This record gives sequence, C-alpha cells and structure tokens, in this order.
Amino acid sequence: MKHIITIQHTQSEQHVNRMIGSWAEWDLTELGIRQAHRIGERLSAELNGEPNVIYSSDLLRARHTAEIVAEYFHTSPVYDAALREFDLGEAVGMSKECARTHIACPVWPHTVDRAESVDGRPFRGAESVRNVWERLFPFYRQIMESDSEQIILVSHDGTLSVFFAMWLRWQVEMLETSCLFGKSGGVSFLREDEARHRIIERLNDMSYIE
Repeated sequence: MKHIITIQHTQSEQHVNRMIGSWAEWDLTELGIRQAHRIGERLSAELNGEPNVIYSSDLLRARHTAEIVAEYFHTSPVYDAALREFDLGEAVGMSKECARTHIACPVWPHTVDRAESVDGRPFRGAESVRNVWERLFPFYRQIMESDSEQIILVSHDGTLSVFFAMWLRWQVEMLETSCLFGKSGGVSFLREDEARHRIIERLNDMSYIE
C-alpha cells in the first residue's frame, strides 16, 4: 500500500508581487515561512514523524518549504527537477499583467497559463501539459515501484494537478476537460489500498496552515 502526502509550496514572493512563478527563483514570504512551519509541526505529530522520504521540486519556493517541513521529521528532502512547475518559456520573469498580452494559444477561463489543449503552449518556449506529463511520469513510476510506503511530495499547483491525474489513472487527454487545482499551502492525502484502489482522502486541505 502507498500513502502519499502532497504539499503545495506555501506563500511565495510571486503570490504578492503578481509575477509569473514558473521556473523563476522566488523565495517564500515571511507568511509562507510561518505556514511551512505549521505544516511541518502538524504533519509530524499526525504521522508520528515517520515518512519514508520527502521529495521536493528543486525550485527555491518549494525547496524552502520542504526544508522547513523536513526539520520536523529530522530528515533532509530529496530534490528532483521532475517536480518543478510548468516552464512558461518567454513568460518567465514577466508580470501576470504583461504575460496576458503574450498568450499564444487558447487558455482556460480565468487563467494565464493553462492551455485548452494538452499540447498547447501558452507562451513561446513553454511546456505543454503533455510535456509536463512526460517529464513527471518516470518519477511517478519510480516512487510507485519503490519500497517506500509513506512519501511526502512538495511541489507546485500545475505539476500537482498532473500528478493527481496520474494517481487516478486518468489519460493525459482528460486534462483538457477536467483538472484538480490547489492553493498554496494545501495538503492532500492519497492512499492506495490492498486491492490497489486509488483514493484521494483529502484534497488541498488548508487547515494545516491556519
């Protein structure tokens, strides 16, 4: 059986300065640091301090979140670029307002960077949903085939939405019409039972940062 807990990195600088996150190296805000400590403290108490491993995106905002959470488990995170947020190409370093004037394909309503098609690239040089799926899948397969039964993942909204789809055994094309989005600081609990049913017990639980 697998128990996977995902953490969407806590509040970071691009959340307050209205800049594109993507592969830019934004750090956590002071609030984000406090939120990460709350998550670590509460998760550690709930899990008796015993995850097998903590994996994290190597981008600064996720890395900093993971480092803080890992302190409460007396371990160190394992960083993997597969868990990075979508690369948005030319939009990296732009404000969200500026990025809206550079959108190169149809996107979901009320978003800047979620292409309607899984093969769409919202900006020049950006990754498509399918690109991220292909980047993430070897990592996903690795952890599912590993002996680790309890795993914590620290990543980003877009990438976690793809991970959740993999967990539920969706096909990538299903992400054109449905998606599981989260918020910064959200904690989700995924479980595979002895019959190999895939369950999301809690999705984007915000109580851990309160």
